[in-house]
Amino acid sequence: MTETDPQSTEQELSRVGSGVPDPGEIGFDDPGRFLNRDIQWLEFNRRVLFQAIDPRTPLLERVRFLSSTSRNLDEFFMKRIGGLKRRRDLRLGAQYFETLPPERQLEELRSVVIDLMGLQQRCFRHDVLPTLVEAGIELLGWDDLTDDEKRDAESWYRANIFPILTPLAVDPGHRFPFISNLSVSIGVMLRRAGETEELFARVKVPEVPCRLYDLGDGRRFVPVQELIEHNLDDLFPGMEILRILPFRVTRNADVEEESEDAEDLLEHIQQQLRERRFASVVRLEVGENPDPRVLKLVLDELDLDESDVYETDRLLDYGILDDIADLDVPEMRFQPWRPVVPRGLEGDSSDLLAAIRSGDMIVHMPYESFDATVERFVEQAAADPRVLCIKQTLYRTSGDSPFIPSLIKAAESGKQVAVLVELRARFDEARNIHWAGKLEDAGVHVAYGVVGLKTHTKTVLVVRQEAGGIRCYAYIGTGNFNSKTAGLYEDVGLFTADPAITEDLVTLFNYMTGRSRQREYNKLLIAPTTMKSIFLDYIEREIMVGTPERPGRIICKMNQLEDREVSDALYRASQAGVQIDCVVRGFCCLRAGVPGLSENIRIYSIIGRFLEHSRIFWFSGGREDPLDGDFIIGSADWMYRNLHNRVEAATPVENRALRSRLWEILMINLEDHRQSWQMRSDGTYALRDVSRLAEDDSRMEGTHARLMRLMRERTESDG
Repeated sequence: MTETDPQSTEQELSRVGSGVPDPGEIGFDDPGRFLNRDIQWLEFNRRVLFQAIDPRTPLLERVRFLSSTSRNLDEFFMKRIGGLKRRRDLRLGAQYFETLPPERQLEELRSVVIDLMGLQQRCFRHDVLPTLVEAGIELLGWDDLTDDEKRDAESWYRANIFPILTPLAVDPGHRFPFISNLSVSIGVMLRRAGETEELFARVKVPEVPCRLYDLGDGRRFVPVQELIEHNLDDLFPGMEILRILPFRVTRNADVEEESEDAEDLLEHIQQQLRERRFASVVRLEVGENPDPRVLKLVLDELDLDESDVYETDRLLDYGILDDIADLDVPEMRFQPWRPVVPRGLEGDSSDLLAAIRSGDMIVHMPYESFDATVERFVEQAAADPRVLCIKQTLYRTSGDSPFIPSLIKAAESGKQVAVLVELRARFDEARNIHWAGKLEDAGVHVAYGVVGLKTHTKTVLVVRQEAGGIRCYAYIGTGNFNSKTAGLYEDVGLFTADPAITEDLVTLFNYMTGRSRQREYNKLLIAPTTMKSIFLDYIEREIMVGTPERPGRIICKMNQLEDREVSDALYRASQAGVQIDCVVRGFCCLRAGVPGLSENIRIYSIIGRFLEHSRIFWFSGGREDPLDGDFIIGSADWMYRNLHNRVEAATPVENRALRSRLWEILMINLEDHRQSWQMRSDGTYALRDVSRLAEDDSRMEGTHARLMRLMRERTESDG
């Protein structure tokens, strides 16, 4: 597979058959006009896997993408499979607009997952591993070691792993042990000398910082799991080891219940975290050719059946490959990228608030510096004696977030500080509970959002006393306030002192912290009140203003597209001749290119070095110059949950120079023929055809490389 060109490799990744009606038979009233969300999610992961297979990707980055596909599948089972099983068990039938009942969906999803896992394993065994060996990096098994290496490995194992292990027997006096989520275990069948009775024990592979044993040269490794398996005699002296079964458990994370009636949201979320830890098992991963007797025992104890079992290879968790991906071998990694500090903000003494007073600013991460802009905005506001108040939302933030000490500093200096901490950010609940406590202890006003809604908006409001009176400054972004992911996620944000926008933000924070029920805003689009209806109006307007000579046009960029009402509006627009281009990184439930339904809709997905995360929307409004159209950025995808069940904010971008920047981003995305996949009408994706493009065509460069190059060139010219 190593020598296969990207276009032919892509053909292997394309799933055969979609389990849905032929696109030519789909009408506007047919439920089949919507693709299955879960299958589309798996199709997205297939595109991520391509990065691990693609020989154009640097070797250690291919290892990283292989690990990422494994984590993505973990998240898929935790978030989605449990809910489908619950619907099946309660005989609730198919969800609205789904063509298959839950039991059929589970069968279809299992088939796709098995196919995807097969591709993962072939990529790992026949592509990544051999290429690593060629580069002098080896992932070895116990039998690959010399006698001296085995002695050294055993010595390290005795000192570093053996003391941590706790073998747990299962017999009438010992219940089957609790198996934690995503943990790797070794099931062992034993027999006492001279006896016939077989006994079972479980050994948990410890979650040590590095799950690979380094043979000493930083290039040759053995999984810790292998060391344990080949030294089980130390754990069970005097016993005969008959069979072993390495296995890994995935538990359901879809235990979230409605919290409208919760008297204490913090206590409610803490209880949910406890319930999630003991939630039902939804997947059992086992090594190749598992022993049927040991497997049956484990299945019975975990209340699973064979449809819950997924065979993998000797690496039950590709996540351990991160230790190899982290190796310091620059020639096998993406070239380092250092985000650029926007012009005028160089140096620690630069005044960001003064820059915002002079005009609106756009920051584009990770091409531009997050810490020199968004972090500095809050840091300078906290230190500024004229600042009276800081308000901020926190959905996900990093473990060592610089925002927390800045906000604490502001509160301790006497400023009024209010922070919206979303406790229900999936898998970040514990961290957010921790930060909420730290902030409250420092005197920060902490709120947990609007009852029944998640707070997903990415906003900061700074109120400052100035000579002419109080002035407000705002930041409205598309991404989380997370310093670590800001170097990996592509996002945009607007800094502004526009009184109409800051007044809207004051109202929005009152809605989130108090009892305001404001439903009208000057400029901002706010979910769940105004955003969806405004977007629908924009789509309808493109139908009305379009002419045969100049049809309406819509370009949008987001993470997911799933909302049925918005999708139907786009279908109607397509039927009216509106030209629609959607760049949707993840799953998309809208069908593109179906005759009579969506032949004027094109769906693209860009996967590569950075995670495309920004939400940018453009509507032509019938205007000839695209910069005269309407540009909107915000925190919400076109998903039902974002538009109905979350507090979201989107803002128009009115400055012409900033519109030009957003237009450039959209055009580079649409021109990409290096990282871009286009949806077929059956819901599968294909790499865009490059057969007619020259190698030096900028469209062959790829979105990420092209934007980095442009940013470097502009910085050098400014210098």
